[in-house]
Amino acid sequence: MLLLLLGIILLHLAGLVLLFISTIVSAWVVNPTGSSDLWLNCSTPNGGTHCISATAGEWIQAVQALMILAIVFSFLSIFLFFCQLFTLQKGGRFFLTGIFQILASLFVMSGATIYTVRSSDWVHKNDSFGFAYILAWVAFPLALVSGLIYVVLRKRE
Repeated sequence: MLLLLLGIILLHLAGLVLLFISTIVSAWVVNPTGSSDLWLNCSTPNGGTHCISATAGEWIQAVQALMILAIVFSFLSIFLFFCQLFTLQKGGRFFLTGIFQILASLFVMSGATIYTVRSSDWVHKNDSFGFAYILAWVAFPLALVSGLIYVVLRKRE
């Protein structure tokens, strides 16, 4: 049982770290002369870096909000897991923890989907999606699987 709990915690923390990295790092879209993320568009036209705020519209603000909500819900989920681990009665399920984690996965999926659909208005044809964008998509199934495991998991002595 201890190894199972350790595995679930590591899975949860891996998803949380991926969410942090994908939200913070400036590599959602990359090209040879710059990169952009949820917050800034940076370019290096003549050797110097020039960054402007990423205010392309309401959709980028929705993606920003959804990614932050995903981080908050995932953090609350791990906190609730530790609280329930010590207060839940024997045989009880971690429903609240699982629901929060599943909501976090739905938030990151929604944010990445909006970014995928709407970035065609903002991203040039020669640009490509960066590693932070890919990490956001990897964080989605990790959060979803850990949330489903929490819902199924029963507390034992």
